[in-house]
Amino acid sequence: MPREIITLQVGQCGNQIGGEFWKQLCLEHGITADGTLVDDTPLDDRKDVFFYQSDDDRYVPRALLIDLEPRVVNKLAHAGPYRQLFNPENLFIAQEGGGAGNNWASGFRQGEEHHEQVLDMIDREADNSDSLEGFVLAHSIAGGTGSGMGSYLLEALNDHFPKKLVQTYSVFPNWDENQSDVVVQPYNSVLTLKRLTLNADAVVVLDNTALNRIAVDRLRIDNPTVDHINSLVATIMAASTTTLRYPGYMNNDLIGLLASLIPTPRCHFLMTGYTPLVLEDSSISTIRKTTVLDVMRRLTQPKNIMVSANTRSGCYISMLHMIQGNDVDPTQIHKALQRIRDRQLIPFIPWGPASIQVALARKSPYVEAKHKVSGFLLANHTSMAELFDRLLGQYDRIRSRNAFLDNYRRELLFQDSLDEFDNARETVQNLVDEYRACERPDYVNFGLETAQLSSVLQPNSK
Repeated sequence: MPREIITLQVGQCGNQIGGEFWKQLCLEHGITADGTLVDDTPLDDRKDVFFYQSDDDRYVPRALLIDLEPRVVNKLAHAGPYRQLFNPENLFIAQEGGGAGNNWASGFRQGEEHHEQVLDMIDREADNSDSLEGFVLAHSIAGGTGSGMGSYLLEALNDHFPKKLVQTYSVFPNWDENQSDVVVQPYNSVLTLKRLTLNADAVVVLDNTALNRIAVDRLRIDNPTVDHINSLVATIMAASTTTLRYPGYMNNDLIGLLASLIPTPRCHFLMTGYTPLVLEDSSISTIRKTTVLDVMRRLTQPKNIMVSANTRSGCYISMLHMIQGNDVDPTQIHKALQRIRDRQLIPFIPWGPASIQVALARKSPYVEAKHKVSGFLLANHTSMAELFDRLLGQYDRIRSRNAFLDNYRRELLFQDSLDEFDNARETVQNLVDEYRACERPDYVNFGLETAQLSSVLQPNSK
């Protein structure tokens, strides 16, 4: 039985990467731009995880396109080549249409105001599913709508669907101060990270800094455009759902995919890697011959990791390799794993087993593959703390001067006090501390001292 997943695309960035994601899924499943099948060839795939069939046999994405200003949603659903694909009832654009002005507090408030309308749409999609497994949220953490309204939706999904999984594809901003176009992005990012820590089950980190670096270094693109980066993101999103759509004997539902990667609830921020990378309009690829060992080794090289954190320091908590290829012999995977273990190429946490999982996935017959074998990495690594630390440094720099706070103070949440900022910062700091503690053998006792101290300080409740 398919375990359906509903996709929520929130804000400008969320809808842009979501649009590319659906384009990629349609290509891989032989679905045309209007939702009809390319041919009637029987295919052992699960289209119904992400699509449902309408009465005229068209495939319609289980997706909600949500934004506070109309530009991107209109481009996708009314003007773009895939305009006939989406369900017009699943588009939400705020009537005012003014957006959130890169202000998290404004996005959060407007999320609250439109709560009923958006949740009605989500309920309708959920009721349309036979066995709903969870939700996927695509958004950015630095702007206004994706961060603010995205945060509100994360809290609402937790309250409304407490037993359903919530996974996000969260785009982290460019950390280079010369390239940042939103001066308050540290505020928005810290406030969103609090919700991602407390209300999401898994967060796939899409780091703009690393994606730009990969586009320049690996794909030889001098000035990567937003379209180039979005194409990379769509490749990652599609690859991470391959085993759900082309099921094998394991990792064929979301819970199975995430359970082995996330041993403790807070440490659920995952990094990705993909090799070999080839963009559609680019004939340049630095890899000519691919083998399973070569692909698995390349996936863990820092230059192929799509997060700007140094994986040479710290250690892996867990990792999942998805190897795609139609002629891959499982014995090759066994030999590659043995080689990696023998040479101790990958450092793992000292308090648990070396969790290297490998899933073998089929390639789509509709997409011409330029390589025999390609690989996707989904990993939980302690160097993620480096990313959050850098963000806290930027946050402290502007917060210490109380800079750019006027627009936040105009919103109800911040009118009386700025405590929400301090709470969010504390949550992110605790997350950094926990990732750092994962590197130590005594991690299993992490937090016990604090818990014991608080129980001593609290008066006896009897």
